[in-house]
Amino acid sequence: MKCEICGKKPQTGHNVSHSKRHTLRRWLPNIHRTTIMVEGRKRKVNMCTRCLRTQYKAARPPKPHHEIAEPVPSVSEESRSSQ
Repeated sequence: MKCEICGKKPQTGHNVSHSKRHTLRRWLPNIHRTTIMVEGRKRKVNMCTRCLRTQYKAARPPKPHHEIAEPVPSVSEESRSSQ
């Protein structure tokens, strides 16, 4: 299978054992069939979980920025000497 968004597809390589024997293997992308909105219409596509996460993050509203609290004043040298 292939991701219809980014084009990610299976990659090939070798398993290498302790004795250095090479055997062929495939690394498969994590592809899911999901429904997304494309140009205002629902469409079923095969997409990898990385693209699915990116789509989710792009569609959600931004988090509100909270005001940064004033830092707690530290005990200065002058107040220590007066005690």
